[in-house]
Amino acid sequence: MASETYTNPVLNADWSDPDVIRVGDDFYLTASSFGRVPGLPLLHSSDLVNWTLIGHALERLEPTREFRTPRPDGGVWAPSLRHHEDRFWIFWGDPDHGIFQINAHEIRGPWTRPHLLKAGRGLIDPCPLWDEETGEAYLVHAWAKSRSGIKNRLTGHRMRPDGTELLDEGKVIVDGDRIPGWFTLEGPKLHRHDGWFWILAPAGGVETGWQGALRARDFFGPYEAKVVLEQGDTDVNGPHQGGWVRTPSGEDWFLHFQQRGAYGRVVHLQPMRWGEDGWPVLGNDGAPVAVHRRPDLPPQPPTAPATDDDFPGGRFGRQWQWTANPQPGWATQHSGDGLRLACVRTADAHDLRRLPNLLTQRLPGTPSAVEVELRLHSEESGARAGLAVLGDAFGWIGLQRGEDGAVHVVHRFAEEVAERERDAAHARLAPEGRVRLRIEIGAQARCRFLYDIGDGPRPSGPVFAATPWRWIGALLGLFALAPTGGGHAGAATFAHFRIDSL
Repeated sequence: MASETYTNPVLNADWSDPDVIRVGDDFYLTASSFGRVPGLPLLHSSDLVNWTLIGHALERLEPTREFRTPRPDGGVWAPSLRHHEDRFWIFWGDPDHGIFQINAHEIRGPWTRPHLLKAGRGLIDPCPLWDEETGEAYLVHAWAKSRSGIKNRLTGHRMRPDGTELLDEGKVIVDGDRIPGWFTLEGPKLHRHDGWFWILAPAGGVETGWQGALRARDFFGPYEAKVVLEQGDTDVNGPHQGGWVRTPSGEDWFLHFQQRGAYGRVVHLQPMRWGEDGWPVLGNDGAPVAVHRRPDLPPQPPTAPATDDDFPGGRFGRQWQWTANPQPGWATQHSGDGLRLACVRTADAHDLRRLPNLLTQRLPGTPSAVEVELRLHSEESGARAGLAVLGDAFGWIGLQRGEDGAVHVVHRFAEEVAERERDAAHARLAPEGRVRLRIEIGAQARCRFLYDIGDGPRPSGPVFAATPWRWIGALLGLFALAPTGGGHAGAATFAHFRIDSL
């Protein structure tokens, strides 16, 4: 029997900038994916507590030439997910190019190719609204100061109802500089409720900010503002940026993120109600809840986005993303099990942060052990493959073919400011050319590396403190490479990838 309560976070990994909708009895969520491919993850739930990853809406990042190498601070920022006229719609901002839109009749696709709705630098966090009362369509967006020199403002437009064109030059509808104490206003979500236009938007920065609500009788304002969720005396820092959703029975809920360092932006579920003054009340009278009564929805068995993978037929699960647009031949499908990655020749073998051919998934938000079996098939000196923890700093453990022709277990790392990796431990002979690798992730994302060449697990090197990677949490990664040149130099096979709680 399912528990009558739930515990936050409901998604304990980096599902950044979540937005959520309900269609019938189903709830769908998407999140920022920045420079990883495929982008725009799609999650499904029947109870707002248990979520599964059902796919991605964006196959490749465009313009493709700009995402041949990792860009963890570019790509897909803060998307909005909506359902209108029997279609699913996702709008997002790419801070270097502008506001894009895609749509699909079914949540699993096929999705249209990205349509550039508004070109420009620094345009982020767009959200559409189709006003059922008037038939008008609107769009609101925020600004990234890093690209435009502007922040703390929300700009509004009228939009063609088919989402293909904006109908005016836009107007600043909320100037955060005019709201006492507010700064870094961004992430707006636009709604119509009780005769008002509502903008639910965070301010104050991701680590220390709050969730605000703004309302006006006219879309273009003037808006009045109120803080509706903040940390208070809880341990949930910067609770903000997310989506409001209503259940079939009329309950209101709000999903938002909390910035947790190397773990990224984890997702919390807050109860929501409308106060006597007409303003929304989130959490426990404006403070985040840790444990709460479940939504009034049919109980579901405990589920979470998949992490483990046996790579049947050489195919990897939907939990994996490349760090840039992939090229043919990086991963090979075959009749057996195990992931076969080509040892891609590269001049950037000394720095995993530069590699596009890293296959990654999110760092788990609780103490965990990550294991995978690895076999190196390349005969080329310097060819290597391994299991990595990737962020502004990185560490990895794996196998490398030496100049003497033998295969060794190697363990390397690089600090945030380092441009090259260096040894974290002495190389050790792996006589069979295979190894079982293990990373134990403890409190504060402190990682212990271990290896097993057949005589039991042995620790390797010092503890490594995982770090975020620009705007995203640390990533777990699998890779294979060879130094210099072009093309491929053999391959490596990964098998039985597992993440278990510690």
